[in-house]
Amino acid sequence: MAQASGLRSPPPPRSSAPSPRPKFDGDLLKAYIKKLLSSTLQTSAWPDPKEKERVKSWMKEIGERVKERMLEIQPRGFKYVVLTQINENRGQGGRADIVCHWEDGDVVAQEMYYNDSLICVCIALAIA
Repeated sequence: MAQASGLRSPPPPRSSAPSPRPKFDGDLLKAYIKKLLSSTLQTSAWPDPKEKERVKSWMKEIGERVKERMLEIQPRGFKYVVLTQINENRGQGGRADIVCHWEDGDVVAQEMYYNDSLICVCIALAIA
């Protein structure tokens, strides 16, 4: 039997070649989301209880348009998740946090829009 000498092989050298993973432009997406929320909800007011479907349609429209824009920015190499939440603004406080384990190429873009009547938060994740 061979006896261990306590010596280890040196680690393999790191390649100086660029990473094969695609890059996602999170700043471009964040600017798009900010403009989209403002243009979509600027004249909107929280609807009466009978018109709840309007809020659902706003959330769906925003989510779909953000996803479409993400595919335009980087069509391959990422999985996309878009979360959109719209609540009535009654002057209440609120807090939200997100904790994730990220790889180098993963990106999150978050924007918030509010007026006297509603609060909207949109979070978009591009996961390599």
